[in-house]
Amino acid sequence: MRQIYVCTDTITGLYSALHDAWKDCRDGDAGIEIRGKMQQQLFCEYQTVEECEQKAARLERMIKRYLGYNAYWDIYHALLSEDGEKGTAVFRTMQESRRIRDSRRIMDHLGDPDVAKVFALSRSVSNEAHIYEEFIRFRELENGILFSEITPKSQILTCVADHFTDRFPLENWMIYDKTHCVFLIHKAGEKWGLVWGEQLDREAADRVSKKEKEYEQLWKGFFESVAIAERKNLKCQQNHLPLRYREKMTEMTDCT
Repeated sequence: MRQIYVCTDTITGLYSALHDAWKDCRDGDAGIEIRGKMQQQLFCEYQTVEECEQKAARLERMIKRYLGYNAYWDIYHALLSEDGEKGTAVFRTMQESRRIRDSRRIMDHLGDPDVAKVFALSRSVSNEAHIYEEFIRFRELENGILFSEITPKSQILTCVADHFTDRFPLENWMIYDKTHCVFLIHKAGEKWGLVWGEQLDREAADRVSKKEKEYEQLWKGFFESVAIAERKNLKCQQNHLPLRYREKMTEMTDCT
């Protein structure tokens, strides 16, 4: 009977499920399903796997040791995607690595559909994170915190965290992932961290400082002044900056 391991849609949860699946069924038929997103199947045995830091750490060490760091980062990024079958694809990729001579070259075997899926998901997440590194816009709130709200498809906060930590090391800033209800928090001079399960105080998030309002007006005026009306090409704009990234961009909204 096929074993299905049910876990939370977090890196720790997915690593914990992959750890148990690898321990029990490394040569058998198993799958990884996300809690709350799965569809029950016939002739399957379901096991709920709770998040476990120790299991996650062991699996991470194993992947780095036997599959290499390049494969590890591809797997890590793939597991951040919104695809419901990502866990199973990673598990089967790990199984496939045992069938080839050099397991560290597993991501070169794109003829295997599961390896190809992991590779494609990894590239999709990396590309989305890169776009947000360019297009995230912060607003200074009344309390002095720099705040930004985004709606990514994938869980890309950990992918952009180091970029903005290096860029604003001495600032208190916060990025809110509205899609997944997660906060990326950075306190001046310290390391960043993630906060799950908290609700955004919309009223506080909308109270920007007086200086911020002035800068928004200046930035929007600059954006409009450098534009050449005769060369306006909306289709080209959408190709370079899709509409879903524009909602919270200062230059794309009316300043108040």
